[in-house]
Amino acid sequence: MNIIRSLIILSYTLIISVLIFLISSSFSYLNTGADRSKLLHTEVRKLDQYLPKTIWKTDGNEGRFVDSQTLGEVENDYLDAWYVRHVAYKTNKTIGIDDYYTDNARKNIIHFIEQHKKDNISIESTTIEHHPDILFFSEDGQLIVLQDKNVIEYKKLYEKNKLISEITEVSTYKMILLLEDGFWRIRHLVKENTTVLEEKNTRDTINSLKIKGINYYPQATPWDMFGSKFDIKIIKKDFEIIKSAGLNTIRIFIPYEDFGKAKVKEDKLKKLKLVLDSAENDNIDVIVTLFDFYGNYDVLDWTLNHRHIEKIVTEFKNHKAILAWDVKNEPNLDFKSRGKENVIAWLKSMVSLIKSIDTKHPITIGWSDADSAPILQENIDFVSFHYYKELNNFENEFIALKEKIINKPIVLGEFGVSSYGGFWKPFSGSEKKQALYFKKMQEVLKKHKIPFISWTLYDFNKIPASVVGKRPWRVYPQKKFGFINKDGLKKPSFAHISE
Repeated sequence: MNIIRSLIILSYTLIISVLIFLISSSFSYLNTGADRSKLLHTEVRKLDQYLPKTIWKTDGNEGRFVDSQTLGEVENDYLDAWYVRHVAYKTNKTIGIDDYYTDNARKNIIHFIEQHKKDNISIESTTIEHHPDILFFSEDGQLIVLQDKNVIEYKKLYEKNKLISEITEVSTYKMILLLEDGFWRIRHLVKENTTVLEEKNTRDTINSLKIKGINYYPQATPWDMFGSKFDIKIIKKDFEIIKSAGLNTIRIFIPYEDFGKAKVKEDKLKKLKLVLDSAENDNIDVIVTLFDFYGNYDVLDWTLNHRHIEKIVTEFKNHKAILAWDVKNEPNLDFKSRGKENVIAWLKSMVSLIKSIDTKHPITIGWSDADSAPILQENIDFVSFHYYKELNNFENEFIALKEKIINKPIVLGEFGVSSYGGFWKPFSGSEKKQALYFKKMQEVLKKHKIPFISWTLYDFNKIPASVVGKRPWRVYPQKKFGFINKDGLKKPSFAHISE
């Protein structure tokens, strides 16, 4: 009987303890504010999704002093508010608006969304740059008056899913933010003025480029030059081969994800510096191709791409080995899957940013064919195109392209032919045929004084599936585009590598 009574008392005590714990936890939760990550329906993670350039004006403010921790919290919530508004106007849904705007502020947003839905309109937008300035911070720490001058905002207007217009604006905003539940929410927002951004091209015109080059990967690490098997000793030896062959330029590739995307990895920058230093020592110029293995042109991702460019270009804009920046390799191949207008808008934005950081080095785009090469010629410094079609048609295609290009040098950025003639493509290629191809191509290049960058120094043992897929009739020919075979021996085509 005593045992039963003891068990009942023990159970009762346990239940009371659990109830007290739950009540105290709830009380603590209500007093500290909800967890924003659970509160948000849109699951905003600013560091991963939205990183516009933000430069605070720090000349003091009226009212209470703003410490660095508070400023960081204000910036996080303020930029997240911009992000969820961009999402809302793109999707015409109000998800997340309640988390960053008070009742009064979200009335206008909801009104716009309702009107857009009625008119079948949507807006894709992002902000490129902010210059916020806290004008007033209340003594109780609950209210901030903020002015954001020269906000650069890109917008695309769609009606019935058709692009109607695109514009880049420079605007000034003034707003009031309130601290609610431990988070800063916009209470009132006014656009004070706005103008259309006009870019001024102050760069010098390039009259000619004396490029005799080659697209370069180390033989053992094609499409993975800066990976775990990076070996600068091998690269230095290859540069000696390239220089002794009469070439003066290499084109290399920066994989976007491998380099860390928006948060560029320091170890990758160190490897890139070793490559550039070695090239400089051998008097080899380098064209750096950005955004390799990247194909997402969503406007809301632009700020992440900007941070990627900003870090790399700022780091190396004064390096003596840099000849030029190639924004993207063969972006026209994404026209069909990603939308031509989206790709072109993205390219323009990236070119503009590079120009703002590096005023000295020329910029180009590595188009996959001559047909696309005239696109954005007014934005870049020289035109670059690739050619893998019939040798006999090259001269006519170049002449036709030249008639379309106004006062810009034209560079043949990739060309070549495989020496493969095995089971999957019998009799289609051979080392003899490859040598003849380059001999004839060099005759045309010399005749028209065309700067060139051939593909590529080495035959490769293995081609990543991400490059050409797994179909053997595509993989095997891709392995044998080099001037040097897999055993390190020069093929007959090497005699025509730089004529």
